Amino acid sequence: MTSEGKDAGIMLDPQLIQETGEVYRNPTEVQMSQIVLPCHANHCGELSVGQLLKWMDSTACLSAERHAGCSCVTASVDDIHFEHTIGVGQVVSIIAKVNRAFTSSMEVGILVTCEDLYSDRQWKVCHAFATFVSRRTESGKVQLKQVIPYTQMEQMEYSLAAERRRMRLIHAEIITDLLSSSTAQLGECQEYDDAVPSEKTRVESVELVLPPHANHQVSTFGGQIMAWMENVATIAASRLCNAHPTLRTIDMFHFRGPSHIGDRLVLKAIVNNAFKHSSENVLLMLCSMEVGVCAEAYQGGEPLRHINSAFMTFEVLDSDRKPRTLPHLRPEPVDGRRRYKEAVARKKIRLDRKYIISCKQTQVPLSVPWDPSNQMYLSYNNVSALKLMDTRNNWVLTSEKNKVRLYTLEENHMLCVKVEMYVSVPAEQVFHLLSDLRRRKEWDRHYEECEVINQADEDDTLYRVVTPSVSKGSKGKDFILLASRRKPCDSRDPYLIALRSVTLPNHPPTEDFSRGEVLCAGFTIWEESSSVTKFTYYNQATPGVLPYISTDVAGLSSSFYSTFSACSQFLEANKDSLSALPSSSF
Repeated sequence: MTSEGKDAGIMLDPQLIQETGEVYRNPTEVQMSQIVLPCHANHCGELSVGQLLKWMDSTACLSAERHAGCSCVTASVDDIHFEHTIGVGQVVSIIAKVNRAFTSSMEVGILVTCEDLYSDRQWKVCHAFATFVSRRTESGKVQLKQVIPYTQMEQMEYSLAAERRRMRLIHAEIITDLLSSSTAQLGECQEYDDAVPSEKTRVESVELVLPPHANHQVSTFGGQIMAWMENVATIAASRLCNAHPTLRTIDMFHFRGPSHIGDRLVLKAIVNNAFKHSSENVLLMLCSMEVGVCAEAYQGGEPLRHINSAFMTFEVLDSDRKPRTLPHLRPEPVDGRRRYKEAVARKKIRLDRKYIISCKQTQVPLSVPWDPSNQMYLSYNNVSALKLMDTRNNWVLTSEKNKVRLYTLEENHMLCVKVEMYVSVPAEQVFHLLSDLRRRKEWDRHYEECEVINQADEDDTLYRVVTPSVSKGSKGKDFILLASRRKPCDSRDPYLIALRSVTLPNHPPTEDFSRGEVLCAGFTIWEESSSVTKFTYYNQATPGVLPYISTDVAGLSSSFYSTFSACSQFLEANKDSLSALPSSSF
């Protein structure tokens, strides 16, 4: 059953009570609650992931259609990591709501939790982000209305949705580039006498799309296609391990085209590789496997249409719910070896993505190694961390002088600093002037030197920054910084310049300087009018940064005022100049 009523439970932040005293609920929020019956489960008494995917897709689609006011179809689904399995008799609760709408597409956030009715325990199963596209009406293409975030959590998801969309749009291209550059360096796969031939795991199945499989627009439910794909992937994984596998992860995927009632859907799956993981008792055990799945459709004698491809990662769990060792895989010549190597490259990409993007900000080390394979995810993490600071609403005003305001926020044993001011310079010009860190020494005395190390692309630049010593006789500091800049998607977004520390093998620490680290810093730049801009500087103070700002925070100094007054003068003096960004020739 799907619950859209007022009494259904919701998961929102503390800003729930409106001025009327009523509990606030997001207008696009839809909930589904299902008790898991034997018909929903596999032979192990666990809810079939395919069935769960159908429920998730249906709930998310209803949320998207509630916002759009017309029918919608699933366009893509981001990575899904399943943290727990769900047993027969337990209750699955799915909450979906639209985080942000763009021209004709929207991002829907999905949260899945499980409840044991007999022990009153609840736990998270997974969360996901799906993109839905509104379908054309008789009057033409639908222009979606904007989502208006009400709570701090909604504002945060609204802001991050733009960054996730950017990553989706370039994901396929970047994955292709990384695979082509990585597989050449992976070498040959090892041969084992007891290895299972990959051909043994190959599965093919055909499904006829009937009315129960389709929505009210006679298009096949995206969740139904995902369920059929999960089914053949599970069979392929079982043929390698001769046991029941547990699906852990589905990589981000896109629907390439629609399927309709009457289509014959051909589903193919094969195990691409088995991966090694470390264990407490045995190092480098083969504990997980990647299965590639493809869905194609046809009617009559027409050629096959590619509907979707996906990569799923499975484990086999023992009685203690620990991963079991898997057999080695022997790939077939040519295509099999190509898939084997590409799976290794995808694993590396998958771990980067999960580690950098999924971790909370406090769980990511200060300096993460940068290389082209994780550039997209580091850039995402960099920008997202700054957006999270920008959406917080519990800052405390510490001091104010001549309209330069200093705020502080202590959270998770970390001190965050915010400096806010206005300038009579157009927002885009402020963005261009502050984007080039080489010019920061013109107004910030803490920047003695700044050089470009690598111009990764037009949005991401690596710098080495040198700062003076804070006490007599001590060394100066140097920082290796990733600067990620973003222009606004629309009027509800700021210009943004995010900074964080990274490590580079060719720029190790030296004896002349003490290596400093920046966890999160940067600027948000809001256009107040055509000639007035509000810009805000943030810094999540690490031990390496704290000595430079401690006296300001304690009220013993007003150097922040002189620094940002100098910044204001710098911006005013250069309001009509063209600020060139670092050239790709560096």
